[in-house]
Amino acid sequence: MKKFSLIMLSIALFSLVACNGGSKEEKGSNKEEKGQEKTTDIMKEKVEEYAEFTLTADISHLSAGQKEMLTYLYKAAHLMNDIYWVQAYGDKNKLMQSITNPFEKEFVKINYGPWDRLGNNEPFVKGVGPKPAGANFYPTDLTDAEKVQIEATPELSSQYTMVRRDKAGKLVAIPYHEFFAKEIEQAAEYLRKASTFAEDAGFKEYLQLRADALLSDEFYKSDVAWMKMKNNVVDFVVGPIENYEDQLFGYKTANESFILIKDMEWSARLNKYASLLPELQKALPCEAKYKNETPGLGSDLGAYEVVYYQGDCNAGSKTIAINLPNDERVRNDEGSRKLQLKNAMQAKFDKILMPIAKELIDKDQVKYVKFNAFFENTMFHEVAHGLGMGTVCDGSKTVREALKDTYTSLEEGKADIVGLWCVTKLNEMGEFKDKDLMDNFVTFFAGIFRSVRFGVASSHGKANMMRFYYFEEKGAFVRDEATGTYKVDFEKMQQAMLDLSAQILKIQGDADYTTAKTMIEEKGFIRPALQKDLDRLSKAGIPKDIRFIQGPKELGL
Repeated sequence: MKKFSLIMLSIALFSLVACNGGSKEEKGSNKEEKGQEKTTDIMKEKVEEYAEFTLTADISHLSAGQKEMLTYLYKAAHLMNDIYWVQAYGDKNKLMQSITNPFEKEFVKINYGPWDRLGNNEPFVKGVGPKPAGANFYPTDLTDAEKVQIEATPELSSQYTMVRRDKAGKLVAIPYHEFFAKEIEQAAEYLRKASTFAEDAGFKEYLQLRADALLSDEFYKSDVAWMKMKNNVVDFVVGPIENYEDQLFGYKTANESFILIKDMEWSARLNKYASLLPELQKALPCEAKYKNETPGLGSDLGAYEVVYYQGDCNAGSKTIAINLPNDERVRNDEGSRKLQLKNAMQAKFDKILMPIAKELIDKDQVKYVKFNAFFENTMFHEVAHGLGMGTVCDGSKTVREALKDTYTSLEEGKADIVGLWCVTKLNEMGEFKDKDLMDNFVTFFAGIFRSVRFGVASSHGKANMMRFYYFEEKGAFVRDEATGTYKVDFEKMQQAMLDLSAQILKIQGDADYTTAKTMIEEKGFIRPALQKDLDRLSKAGIPKDIRFIQGPKELGL
């Protein structure tokens, strides 16, 4: 009996241990499943920070040939997307294959990589480290000596080269048209095919010259041709253009593309302001030596419906206006074109800016937040890019070269504040009818909250923070602690606008890299008090930006 009892006791104990072991496995499994569910929920929330918006436009007025042309432009545009993935991250396919969560995959697509562009580029994919400041344009293990070498070597610091190591480990510059030969050659072929359907002679010439430019990385002639186009209904921006992705030096340009349909009626209304650029340049609120250049008289303003974004302009926050070319030679000779993207702008106003205003702007001033003011502020932001100095006062180099990694933040800051000054000045000149500048000032201030939610990893984010804290120091707004809302002081904001415009124009003209760096370090970040208000916007479910449903089928092609 004792022996039998001992056996039964052993069996019971073994069963208990086995059951407990099974429970641990189940608990571990449940814990893993809950972890996956939590990740899914977080990624879903992240994706939903971008409100969906379908890109469409009325193309019924286009001929059959123009519609055929659009199909080739789509194909060329998509190749810019492939190139940008490599510039911003590297191997897209390998990254995607490593991810199983569908929302995480979607968020990777939005950000063109595993770093949250509107969250200070924090990594969100497991095992991924910090984003390299130079993205994928340079080796990630550069020594201090090699950084000096890049700055001193034209080929390595060129806007149009990828920097790599040769077999001996030395730095070499590989031109874009060689590094991305397959994509570039195919894109050039599509542009040439598209040109055969172009009905506007200027657009036909531009497409042919742009094809040549992609194959040589010599863009001057095609930029001039783009500037001379005035009557084309379809427009196409394509190639390596902006320097924002390179946060190490600010040298390298990233590939992107826009397909645009011109709004002829709105463009006619806007174009009259282009002739006033020389007058605005002379009137800038700064010393004479900081406005001692004449903007090109070929500048024009236009309104467009954008129907396709690819590459750099589609990463994270979406572009709502274009000011090109960036080449200072073209700007000096021909001016620049400022393209307002009406449908994308309206989407951001309706889905983001107006809800932000209702949450954070004083209830008596919300009435001043208007789409027309948002449109004007955005348009004259682009106008302001063409004002001031493209070359430093002593003529030794361009402002871009002199300010290096601080250039894009300072330039965006200049365009924002000088753009507001342009609206104010034109109003004084009688160019606006029945204008209440409070619309522009309050809408401009509300726009800071919209833009700063992009994070301070971007040049635009840093520019917004520098301006916000400058306004705060000057008493340009007050915050009601009881309601958590902000109220603009018109007189003080107007003075702050003048002072900050003069300060930035001076920094650029003097090539004052040290002061530019100090401004960014002291003000180019989000302080805790403001972060609490921004968190309120997220809790209220207000999107940070938009993401597009786009492609030929959305246009019925």
